[in-house]
Amino acid sequence: MYLIIAEKPDQASKLAAPFHPVRQKDHLLLPPSSDFPEGAAVVWAIGHLVEPIPPDGYRSDWKRWSLQTLPIIPDRFEYKVKRFKEFRVIERFVVRSDVSLIIHAGDAEREGEAIIRLILDQINVKKPLKRLWVQSLTPASVRQAFQQLIKDEDTYPLYEEAVSRAYADWLVGMNASRLYTLLFQQSGSSDVFSLGRVQTPVLCMIDNREREMESFQQETYWEVEALFKAERGSYRGRLITEDNNYAFSDKQKADVAAKADCGRDGKVTKLDEKKKRIPHPLLYTLSSLQAEANKASKFAPKKTLDTAQRLYTKGYISYPRTDSPYLPAEEADTVQKAVALLGKKQQYTAYFPLPLTNLRQNKRCVQPEKVTDHYAIIPTEEVPNLDKLPPDERKLYDMIVKRVLAAHYPPRVSDTKKVETTVSDEAVYASSFESVTDEGWRKVLPVKAQDRSGPPLQKGEEVHVSKTDVLEKQTQPPKRYTEGDLITLMKTCGKLLSAEDASVLKETEGIGTEATRAGIIQTLKQRGYIQVSQNSVYIEEKGRALAAAVEGTLLASPEMTAKWEKRLKEIGAAEKGSAYFIEQVTSFVQHLVKTVPEQAQKKPFPKTASVQTKKKAAKRPASAGKCPLCSGTALDYGTFVGCSNYKKKNCGFSISKKILTKSISRAQIKKLLSEGSTDLIKGFKRGETTFQARLVWNKEKQKIQFDTASDKQM
Repeated sequence: MYLIIAEKPDQASKLAAPFHPVRQKDHLLLPPSSDFPEGAAVVWAIGHLVEPIPPDGYRSDWKRWSLQTLPIIPDRFEYKVKRFKEFRVIERFVVRSDVSLIIHAGDAEREGEAIIRLILDQINVKKPLKRLWVQSLTPASVRQAFQQLIKDEDTYPLYEEAVSRAYADWLVGMNASRLYTLLFQQSGSSDVFSLGRVQTPVLCMIDNREREMESFQQETYWEVEALFKAERGSYRGRLITEDNNYAFSDKQKADVAAKADCGRDGKVTKLDEKKKRIPHPLLYTLSSLQAEANKASKFAPKKTLDTAQRLYTKGYISYPRTDSPYLPAEEADTVQKAVALLGKKQQYTAYFPLPLTNLRQNKRCVQPEKVTDHYAIIPTEEVPNLDKLPPDERKLYDMIVKRVLAAHYPPRVSDTKKVETTVSDEAVYASSFESVTDEGWRKVLPVKAQDRSGPPLQKGEEVHVSKTDVLEKQTQPPKRYTEGDLITLMKTCGKLLSAEDASVLKETEGIGTEATRAGIIQTLKQRGYIQVSQNSVYIEEKGRALAAAVEGTLLASPEMTAKWEKRLKEIGAAEKGSAYFIEQVTSFVQHLVKTVPEQAQKKPFPKTASVQTKKKAAKRPASAGKCPLCSGTALDYGTFVGCSNYKKKNCGFSISKKILTKSISRAQIKKLLSEGSTDLIKGFKRGETTFQARLVWNKEKQKIQFDTASDKQM
């Protein structure tokens, strides 16, 4: 029998669906077939079932936060099981004698590689292993992936990369967080400070923007604008100043210039006409999708990631954690199948027939040599009922579809004119015009634009200045970052560095990864370093204090992270081993622990950090009744009710206090546990349907169900 280990339950269901699975309590069984001659069992993790052990798991004196115990550098990085229930299920199958092959079916990327392999490392049973590498969860893609299993050794370097990254982040985070927290305490702060290899440079970028805004001095300047009357219409131009721009710092000089030219004749002395072709935007990567969704719908990057993940799990889009905007040639055919089905949807019929019938020859879409682990985000041939998609999923799916449809259109074409008009042989006014001749892909992705078409002009044509104006303007301060800006900044922060370092960042696509950037922003918010209000990012006092403390160190710069990302990529590509990388990180941590206290003596840390982040003493969970499974106590943990015997007896009873978007009160859960049924509850929502029902405990099936038998749907 084969054993398939998936990363998540919903993923397991999708992988099993094409093979007629039989659902059991904690696994799925696949009957014998050509793909699985002796049948197969499908089990699953729930993300990370194992986690790095804490410092005191290596040495007891590392539990206490003290400068004397730093640096904390274990000889060997180790993990421990944190979710025993799911782990035991996987372990039970791995050790079975009739399991002849294990199929690793974690997400097709570095973290997915590590999640399953770390579980197998804990079980420590050596059996043949193959890797499932699937880009979308449609039945056709799943079947094809099972028929083309990858050798274990081919993806093992990704596991080494993931573990090396985790160890580096642990070493930097554990040592830097303790080091800076203790030094802040010496300056009078009682707060806890978390530092990270990526989060700290990002915080410093936000702080730099805050400083730029604070130091900004608004200045007033003036521009002279003339209205020219030509033979076939009128147009405006701006006076070019002596230093070759348009701004006058002295209003009196602007007034004099405007008065001098008003009512005079001029001549078109320069006319530069060109065709401007703007090709369609590249297909989405996760970062570009996050940035665009934030701009268009104010989606936080994590919301975009979670929504895209749901669409992927449902089989509607390809794998979202991708950094490539390109497709391999064969996927162009997959796109065409999806596009053909989308053309039958009312929402998209206006864009059909498409000017281009296949993307294979479109180099802005198909470049196999630029596709690494994953290709661009595209819709699959499993097209959903758009009216039944939840609103957020519908918005994101629509963005992805329209980006693909736009790729089937020609460039946007416009006629552009750059004009210089000379008055009195010395005053030169500049004008620019644009007239769209073919909207091209803008038919799918329209934007509001002002009419910038000017009248027909000829070089040497005589014109008349019918009016001049002096326009008062002010320089504008830098804008606050949005969360979408932060995603883009992490991806393109090479512009902040020297040319050499910028090239490193270009090779590694910035700092962080497609999968981690949203989490980095979440961490900064959770640590109390930043807050986001109306989609604008504000740095908090605690964040400013930390940014000031790390100023001038490598922790404040993307440089270190960029170079480490390059080393990690080389490990994942099997170009280099991990030993040298870990040695570099270890040396950095040792240097940090030695030099930062010396710097803090010369320049004490700021005393302005006043945000208290220590966790409040946890309140004892209140009782919600008796557990219907083991007769233990059902405790209210805030967001859910769970059994007190979860660890002691491995009891898995729990009930969420939010079901189908409806919040369930503790009183209703008490009634459910004591009487077997709640009162009638209104407001459950499944898709676009809202209904009312009672929650009942089914003793036979040992689970909670809806009772709608006597209640009509609203």
